[in-house]
Amino acid sequence: MAFTPYYNIKGASVSGGKETTELIKTKDNTQGIKSIMLTNVHATADATVSLFIQDDPASGISTSTFKILNTVAIPSDTALLLDNSSLLSFNGNVYGLYITVAANDTVDVLISR
Repeated sequence: MAFTPYYNIKGASVSGGKETTELIKTKDNTQGIKSIMLTNVHATADATVSLFIQDDPASGISTSTFKILNTVAIPSDTALLLDNSSLLSFNGNVYGLYITVAANDTVDVLISR
């Protein structure tokens, strides 16, 4: 599977946006993640971000979700760097990496492997 190291994430109220975006698909995290940079590109408003891993079980079984960040406010024109590789280490054969941003927010995401 192809891996995209950067994203422009838009909230559900922004044109072309959606509530949750899959950053890394299950079975596509074989190399691990060194760091993730989350940048609020808005000039005047905070961006609210949740970053989590989630499995994709067979139909009819509940998913398991584990939050890395939960509704963290990133101030305008700033970035949040997550650079603890052990924190960002998870079983890529079971879990994918997802992000949710608030409805009116736009966040750039850069992932380093």
